[in-house]
Amino acid sequence: MDDFGAGYSSLSSLQSFPFDKVKIDRSFTRGLEQSRKSDAIVTAVTDLCKGLEMCATAEGVETESQFEALRRRGCQEAQGYLFSRPCEAGEIPALIAHLGIYVALPEAAE
Repeated sequence: MDDFGAGYSSLSSLQSFPFDKVKIDRSFTRGLEQSRKSDAIVTAVTDLCKGLEMCATAEGVETESQFEALRRRGCQEAQGYLFSRPCEAGEIPALIAHLGIYVALPEAAE
């Protein structure tokens, strides 16, 4: 489910359709470092995903500190300009080699 927490996405959709991944809307990622409310929402969504055995993906990750905060909250995947701007298909092999340090977000210590 794309842009979870914004627009037409809802909790009831998680029961009605066979989703295996929830993408956390960038508005919550953007506010993660400044807003207690964004922090609470991201934490709740990642906890919900764990309970439903779904992958939590955060969109709009632009800084190392956002990436680390998401990792600590148990977010399993991330996307955003921290990793790359949109690029041509021919640039992807070099991009993958460069991103080796970000291959997976390790789960937060319990």
